[in-house]
Amino acid sequence: MGSMDATMMEYPLTVTQIFRHGQQVHGDREVISWTGGDARRASFAEVGERAERLARGLGELGVGPGDVVGTFCWNHQEHLEAYFAVPCMGAVLHTLNIRLFPEQLAYVVDHAGDKVVIIDDSLIPLYARVVDDIASVQTYVVVGDGDASALGDRHVVRYDDLLAANAPGFDWPQLDERSPAAACYTSGTTGNPKGVVYSHRSQWCHTMGAAAGGLAVGDRDTLLMIVPMFHANAWGLPYIAWAHGANILQPERYLQPEPLVAMIEQEKPTFAAAVPTVWNGVLQLGATRPIDLSSLRSVVVGGSAVPRQMIKTFRDDYGVEIIQGWGMTETSPLGAMSFPPAGVEYGTEEELDWRAKTGRIVCGVDLRITDENGVPQPWDGKSIGEIEVRGPWITGRYAGVEPDPEKFRDGWLRTGDMATVEPNGFIQIVDRTKDVIKSGGEWVSSVDLENQLMAHPEVVEAAVIGVPDEKWDERPCACVVRAEGSSVGPADLAAFLADRVAKWWIPERWTFIDEVPKTSVGKFDKKVLRARYAAGELSVETLDS
Repeated sequence: MGSMDATMMEYPLTVTQIFRHGQQVHGDREVISWTGGDARRASFAEVGERAERLARGLGELGVGPGDVVGTFCWNHQEHLEAYFAVPCMGAVLHTLNIRLFPEQLAYVVDHAGDKVVIIDDSLIPLYARVVDDIASVQTYVVVGDGDASALGDRHVVRYDDLLAANAPGFDWPQLDERSPAAACYTSGTTGNPKGVVYSHRSQWCHTMGAAAGGLAVGDRDTLLMIVPMFHANAWGLPYIAWAHGANILQPERYLQPEPLVAMIEQEKPTFAAAVPTVWNGVLQLGATRPIDLSSLRSVVVGGSAVPRQMIKTFRDDYGVEIIQGWGMTETSPLGAMSFPPAGVEYGTEEELDWRAKTGRIVCGVDLRITDENGVPQPWDGKSIGEIEVRGPWITGRYAGVEPDPEKFRDGWLRTGDMATVEPNGFIQIVDRTKDVIKSGGEWVSSVDLENQLMAHPEVVEAAVIGVPDEKWDERPCACVVRAEGSSVGPADLAAFLADRVAKWWIPERWTFIDEVPKTSVGKFDKKVLRARYAAGELSVETLDS
């Protein structure tokens, strides 16, 4: 019986390989950073050289293999330079969510052990609220020449000075493909945010798998990256665009409909990505005046379910193809994309039916749905189960904690999404196993809101449910049981929450009830409240804006 050994080279799959390829092969392509009415431009070759300078500079600041470098930045050229310099030098890029509530922000910086934080000057006031609560950071590298005094007497260097003091060229180390490249914390469940650490191998596989799965951009494209670079690696798009030579258009802080449309009209991107709320704003602007979206070929929309009407309006009124994507921080994030299958005619209702589905599982991700006992259910388009996934870019555990059986089962990640699956791999999410609320693509923890509300002396009980919202897809509705004799109202409770939770968490809808319904084991039965809300049985008051 003959035998044969594999003959392929043991070549590591790393971010460095992606970086070198884009720098060398696509050196003339551009990174474009919007400045409000104009743009800064740099070629891939120039950005690559600046990444080399940044790596040298970080080394001088004491950053070595395995050290963690945080970024507290908008989407722009300097953030992209960090996306390459930090992992390629063997350190770990920790993208910090600028929307985190201060306590959560302080927790994730210290939990990850960030040694250096690269921070935009415009975001220093936001960060300064927690700077005294953070012990791990030794140096702040400030992008821009704005006031940095709010960082106090901490060691501060300017980004441009750091690069100017260092020559280009860097001897990138040989890295183990399983070594950490980046980290992102998710607050999708109750309690403290949980850290997901991506390996070089997972980043490389995700980059190639996403392109093979349909995020096909090339050197004739300009990719408008609206999805934040602190949100699950901007869906992997920085590496996808760099690897395949697409110009990268960064919106910086200009995320409102007017500047976004101005940017699209001037820079003419062919491909874009953002959560539904952003595109809903663009469509609302288009209803008031003519807008030119003709350069756009495709738009990836994810973070929360995409309304069918949005898909139809983009197609019929603007000729833009909406691609719905599904995933999570734990899946790097791509899990599925909604391209109509072969044989479906463009422009038909059937096409919209397929595009409105959650997505079709991509190659590289194994998926199953399981019942409450963990028994896999058939892919028949009818059976409902919790989505569980595994694959080379799926996390196997959270940073610093033992694998949680509530989140991981037999080598599968439990997503908390309940869904049906068609025989051809199309997913349709029907519910969530947890009661966390997703508003504009960002999670709101109902339990955290409840705990804060119940800290009010005149609140006996409080349950928070997610209810449909035209603008944000879903918003929290607070169901409150007042203490006897109390007349506390929405404005009082909103003011009470103001310094306790993120501003955008505060509910607009309030209802005052006699009792929160309970399950047989005494837990709040929110499905009853959701049913009462849907049936119009709750008397809802709205917070004046």
